[in-house]
Amino acid sequence: MSVITAAPPVSRTRQLAAATVGNIVEWFDWYVYSMLALYFSSQFFPKTGDPVVPLLSAMAIFAVGFFMRPLGGLLGGMVADRLGRKKALTATVMLMGVGSLLVAVAPTYDQVGVLSPILLVVARLLQGLSTGGEFAASSTFLVESAPAGRRGFFSSFLYIGATLGNVVAIGSVALLVAWLPDDAMHEWGWRVPFAIGTLGAVAGLFIRRFAEETLALDDDADPSVPPGARPARPSAFEFMRTHPKECLLVFGINAAPTLFFYVFSSYLPTYAHITVGFDMKNALFVGLISLSYFAVLQPLMGILSDRIGRKPLLLAFGIGFTVLTIPLLHMLQNSFLSLLLVQMAALTLLACYTSITSAVMCELFPARIRAAGIGLPYALGVALVGGTGPYVATWLADAKMIDAFGWYLTILAAITTAVFLRLKESYRTGLPQ
Repeated sequence: MSVITAAPPVSRTRQLAAATVGNIVEWFDWYVYSMLALYFSSQFFPKTGDPVVPLLSAMAIFAVGFFMRPLGGLLGGMVADRLGRKKALTATVMLMGVGSLLVAVAPTYDQVGVLSPILLVVARLLQGLSTGGEFAASSTFLVESAPAGRRGFFSSFLYIGATLGNVVAIGSVALLVAWLPDDAMHEWGWRVPFAIGTLGAVAGLFIRRFAEETLALDDDADPSVPPGARPARPSAFEFMRTHPKECLLVFGINAAPTLFFYVFSSYLPTYAHITVGFDMKNALFVGLISLSYFAVLQPLMGILSDRIGRKPLLLAFGIGFTVLTIPLLHMLQNSFLSLLLVQMAALTLLACYTSITSAVMCELFPARIRAAGIGLPYALGVALVGGTGPYVATWLADAKMIDAFGWYLTILAAITTAVFLRLKESYRTGLPQ
């Protein structure tokens, strides 16, 4: 049962480490699934003679994880608001670890039949719940851990962790593919990253044990205040009843920008392959360079937002993509340098959003409903809009209308800019209590 009082002093380094390491593990486990589906799909589904069918089945299960994220955002937010941020963070990394362990040790279809894909579905359900809950709990935990005037900087560590998780996933898969014969990768090599993810989750649990709670709970309450006079626990949908405008803002702030994140952080090589015949063998190396650059940008943008405000950076993202999306996509050529420069330019604009989104959202809600107020609207935006970019681009390519994809992104960027204009600047104010 939460009571809204000032949180005790905390070790800033310990707080950053707990959030960042956990995020790296979370997103490593999330990304390796899609990277390794080509290798393990035939192990979980009956052989049909067409190798595409098992792959499509595996990717359909990947999509299930996306649609579990809103439920994870709601449940994770409720746990964080009722029992504390630390308990929620412990639960999310534990769920991700269990999901990875299930995939790592799951028997094949030839061994146990239909139980094999059922276990894969259960694993992705757990990981989807985990990812949805992690964002809500980690966002509030990081921003509430920040000293005065540094919320933007602390906020940036959310996407530092997420980006490094992606980089580590790309690097580990690339090393395995380079070292192991193709037959070994299909037979057992694909299990190794999931085993690594399980061990990483155990390490994340250990590190998060030493984190300091940022939400003052009943145990910290003034004993002179009788229990009946203390605030009641927040109900499941209290955040929607009391702060509907803020919930809509969270959805609007994140829906389209998360689509830009998936398009320009991971889908861009595929888009370049579709449009200009880019050689996909170079895609992993481009991704490693550009995402490493993206991770370095996060704290720099966070620090900048603490000095000049959140809105200038958000508007730089919105206006930048409104004006530059089509020119950037038209600059793509079948060359390593072309893709690298376009991706790095896009990720520079994207960092104006990713580095501070946690701070912006936390500054909208009081402490008792902050995590839930962020978790569900954010996850709905990701599920309904954020994850649609690759599908829309592929559909337009199939319809011979791929040039329309740039206009689709441009319109979404313009709408997002209009949402950003409605935000009040809050970098100099305290967090709502």
